[in-house]
Amino acid sequence: MKLKLLYTFLIGLLVVSCTSTSNKEEASDAVIDVMVPMVEGKETTYSTDSTVMIGYLAFDANDSSKRPGVIVVHEWWGHNEYSRQRADMLAELGYVALAVDMYGDGKQAAHPGEAGEFAGMVMGNFDEAKARFEAAIETLKNHPNVDDDKIAAIGYCFGGSVVLSMANSGYDLDAVAAFHAGLQLPVMPDSGTVKGRVLIAQGAEDPFIADQHISDFKAAMDAAGANYEYIEYEGAVHAFTSKGADSLGAKFNLPLAYNAAADSASWEKMKVLLSDAFMSN
Repeated sequence: MKLKLLYTFLIGLLVVSCTSTSNKEEASDAVIDVMVPMVEGKETTYSTDSTVMIGYLAFDANDSSKRPGVIVVHEWWGHNEYSRQRADMLAELGYVALAVDMYGDGKQAAHPGEAGEFAGMVMGNFDEAKARFEAAIETLKNHPNVDDDKIAAIGYCFGGSVVLSMANSGYDLDAVAAFHAGLQLPVMPDSGTVKGRVLIAQGAEDPFIADQHISDFKAAMDAAGANYEYIEYEGAVHAFTSKGADSLGAKFNLPLAYNAAADSASWEKMKVLLSDAFMSN
């Protein structure tokens, strides 16, 4: 009789143990399902009075809450897969990101001469550039998951110059991050015009950025009382965040090169910038 009771007791412990383990696994799976983002990206069209633009919107489809929105402005090559990848990366961080089209009609440059022409047309008609940027901001704010009081912008190369110029123009951006950006801008800041925090991540060996450009830019930002951080990464040249930079540099005989360390470090700095800026807003 005692052996039978002992046997029954042991069987009961085994059942409870198995059930408990199963429940823990199911709970763990449920947590994983909730925590892992499901990035959804879709092409989106928006426009000014004169130009139709083809952008790309990325967000975590598993998260229905309101969250900050981030504008992503492309390199001088135009709106391409690279800017879309960056939008996806921002969506993985929990933001809603819009990779914009500053050239209109989704135009992409096939060679540096064409890229320079496209970029020059935008920066040379800055009122139109602002109209295109404003249309992008409104498109982002209209997304149902975007908290329209929390908007930032990041940009690469030409795009970095664009977001810096927009910050200097007084747009209500909580944060701006510019990567390997040109610093001779169509608009420099006046006192109080730069609303949010600014990060400028540059290659220390970038031959396109002269020392005078840097000193003039910093002097203007200091005089305007802007909250900014200027970082140079040793050994990095132009386009250091782009994995396609090496092939493009070789193809067109340009001083472009990817730098994994600088890419990673600057992205981490941007993550802290966005987090701090949005938390303080």
